[in-house]
Amino acid sequence: MDRAAALATDLRRRGITDVLDDSTSRALHSSDASLYRVPPLLVARPRSAEEVATAVELCARHEIPLTARGGGTSVAGNAVGPGLVLDFSRHLNQVLRVDPEARTAVVQPGVVQAALQRAAAPYGLRFGPDPSTHTRCTIGGMIGNNACGSRTLGYGRTSDNVAGLKAVAGDGTALDLPAQAAPTALGLPGQGAPAAMSLGTSAAPGLPAQGITVALRDLVMADLATIRTEFGRFGRQMSGYALEHLLPERGFDVARLLVGSEGTLAVLTEATVRLVTDPAHRALVVLGYSDIAAAGDAAPAVLEHRPTACEGIDARIVDVVRLRRGPGAVPPLPRGAAWLFVEVAGDDRAEVLERATRVAAGGEDALIVTDPAEAAALWRIREDGAGLSGRSPAGRPAHAGWEDAAVPPEMLGRYLRDFEALLAGHGLTGLPYGHFGDGCLHIRLDVPLDRPGGRARFRDFLVAAATLVAGYGGSLSGEHGDGRARSELLPLMYSPAAIDLFAGVKAIFDPGDVLNPGVLVRPRPLDADLRVPAARPVRAGLALAYRHDGGDFGQAVHRCTGVGKCRADNTAAGGVMCPSYLATREEKDSTRGRARVLQEMINGSDVTGGWRSPEVHEALDLCLSCKGCASDCPTGIDMAAYKSEVLHQTYKGRVRPLTHYSLGRLPRWARLASRMPRAANALMRVPGLPALAGVDRRRGLPKFAPETFRAWFERRRPADGGRGEEEGRPVMLFVDTFTDHFAPEIGRATVKVLEAAGYRPRISERRQCCALTWISTGQLDAARAILGRTVAELAEAAGQGVPIVGMEPSCTAVLRSDALELLDEAVAGPVARMTRTLAELLTGTPGWRPPPLDGVTVVAQPHCHHHAVMGWEQDLRLLREAGAQVSRLGGCCGLAGNFGVEKGHYDVSVAVAEHQLLPAIREAAPGTAVLADGFSCRTQIADLSARRGTHLAQLLADRLP
Repeated sequence: MDRAAALATDLRRRGITDVLDDSTSRALHSSDASLYRVPPLLVARPRSAEEVATAVELCARHEIPLTARGGGTSVAGNAVGPGLVLDFSRHLNQVLRVDPEARTAVVQPGVVQAALQRAAAPYGLRFGPDPSTHTRCTIGGMIGNNACGSRTLGYGRTSDNVAGLKAVAGDGTALDLPAQAAPTALGLPGQGAPAAMSLGTSAAPGLPAQGITVALRDLVMADLATIRTEFGRFGRQMSGYALEHLLPERGFDVARLLVGSEGTLAVLTEATVRLVTDPAHRALVVLGYSDIAAAGDAAPAVLEHRPTACEGIDARIVDVVRLRRGPGAVPPLPRGAAWLFVEVAGDDRAEVLERATRVAAGGEDALIVTDPAEAAALWRIREDGAGLSGRSPAGRPAHAGWEDAAVPPEMLGRYLRDFEALLAGHGLTGLPYGHFGDGCLHIRLDVPLDRPGGRARFRDFLVAAATLVAGYGGSLSGEHGDGRARSELLPLMYSPAAIDLFAGVKAIFDPGDVLNPGVLVRPRPLDADLRVPAARPVRAGLALAYRHDGGDFGQAVHRCTGVGKCRADNTAAGGVMCPSYLATREEKDSTRGRARVLQEMINGSDVTGGWRSPEVHEALDLCLSCKGCASDCPTGIDMAAYKSEVLHQTYKGRVRPLTHYSLGRLPRWARLASRMPRAANALMRVPGLPALAGVDRRRGLPKFAPETFRAWFERRRPADGGRGEEEGRPVMLFVDTFTDHFAPEIGRATVKVLEAAGYRPRISERRQCCALTWISTGQLDAARAILGRTVAELAEAAGQGVPIVGMEPSCTAVLRSDALELLDEAVAGPVARMTRTLAELLTGTPGWRPPPLDGVTVVAQPHCHHHAVMGWEQDLRLLREAGAQVSRLGGCCGLAGNFGVEKGHYDVSVAVAEHQLLPAIREAAPGTAVLADGFSCRTQIADLSARRGTHLAQLLADRLP
């Protein structure tokens, strides 16, 4: 029996039942949000503190490393390891209690920061630290890294907000540690008298229970000078162990020492954290400067005004937000090429405004914003830009590794100038931004790791950058931890005596080097275990072009940097990604999980079957091909495209699954059915027949219309008093299969609306198809041929400047997006550029006004492809201008074309619908319009509720005179 099997057997024998030893799970946990790839032997998901202690004990006995993992959002490689990975996010993810009087909460390590905020909010409380990953990072991970965020100036670091920890040391000792209070700018409780440390009984061989505290005191007292002179010099000194907390004058605070120790000393089982109240009033001051270094120079003076946040960005990040999100994503800014975003807050509105005015006086140009919505739009520049920094200004993949260095704030301007010169000298670019009030700079760099010599360039730059930051008295890490990326560089920042102290602390807590080895003490080389250099390019024989990835499928799937936004619930803000993860809460059903498995497929060392690997198909099975990730993922992953490619490569020249022939070729069967629609509908009602076609028996099937839309259009004559054939501006209707054969009433409504708007609709002479069903089932050769004929048919209208209006969002999205991947861009581009949604055409029509919708309440379910490819902003604008009260839902309807119809997918399909769509429909008042332009969405609504969805064209047409 090998080591992994022996450990798995012992774990299960001791009662830990959720142990994953399959290759899919190993692939899923082989990386975090860092550059590093370290496949584990096993993954276990503990359900209790006792299971955690058992895992530590058994790993020590088997001499197998143990790495704790929360949301897997570490960008320094802190959450990957070669032995057992303990994933806390699955089970140990609860807020156990909130004490509003004491202003504390007791949480398990796997609770997501946003979930803690929701639990605290009813009491008017919140957890202070707010990292950008707050929607998916866990409190355990925040404690491991000593996470901070934008408002550290006001709320402090995680270490300032911890009231107590329970953990298991590497030698098995159970720890129960209170922490000292730490003052912050907003007046968290001040430093109190030292609290007693409680150590439980030793659960495994090692030091006696009280031995840890005795050994730590001896270690500290032997070298007070080193600790007093090298540690705790400024707020963002996060590299190494925070030994300053062990000083006698700081109360010998072992709990705060563990915060930021990156899981190398003990494994957390429970935390008590402090909560704070939000100030009653906030004001945002945006200050403009000539360049980013000038903004850095100005940051120290801002601190005199006690801001809660002082963030810096420059024109590079603003430009990329405009490029990727559109000009409207960037509200007007003060003059300059760099900006400080300064937030001041307090309970006295007049005092807050007075401080804001004083802050504004320090800028070259300034803007004061007190409206929360306007402030949120400005903050979104910073948030979106940070998410988009995975691509450099040069358009290359940009990597972590040197993404959060910090210097004392008074040194920031000078450091920025030298850092820019260092980048230029190494031929690298990135998008700089950061917590300028704290002296912390974030940047991802386009180191060419995928090219020969890339690994050496990575090492050379990191050594040079570490030397530079150490020369300014700074820290290699300002909030992300050192991990595998920077631990090797610690001797450039600390003296040999300090490095020896780190080793001494590690030996006291974890004498067997079981916990997260290779991090902080006896570090792995910073250029070992890099994920990107281990990936080979995949260019030959691909069906899709991967235009933005140099034609390389490998580069496309490596767009995923692991930030984990797909594990967050983004639906409240109108997001879609990732519906399958929200339904199952399994990593393999997230966009990140699928990307990791595909990356391992390309690597070929753990997932060895290529395109037909069972691991790949298991991970992709519940992908709805919703394309939500294409717009919602900061790095632009398009898992729907990757799934199509995998299915194409797997089944090319082979027998396919039954549904590829039945549902995947639906337009052909619909055309046949249109000759005898009544007979076709009767046939579909024959018991058992749909099941033979791969359809879940619980699904209702839509009926074929007695008359197609094309038939109606071709026999139609202008009504009396209507427009003649030559009147009105021409517009080409793209007649899709769903509108034509199942919902011709939508086509008729579209014609009515367009004619009322002064247009003359026309349709192509021959039936056309976008090949969507072939694309989603990976029949890409056929899709290319079908779509090629369609684009050729529409090319004449596009060349004449005639807009092409799609009625079915998924088919419209094919013309706008997928066609450019399947066909030559010179051919598909003109059609893509002239294709519009109905709302886009109408809102862009000079002088057009919508029919009044005053008093109409709308619950809107945008189609996922509509959201991802075209955007739904113009639809929302149209409805609001018409006077409607609109509630826009996020997430997917769950049907997603053929997905929710197929056997094996029904339960997940319903679970996805239950996330937002079905509850919103049940809560909607009678008479509320349920707006759903997508045929799949309307089908799902009809199948799972008593309501019926309506198309935008129908909503408008019904209110025309």
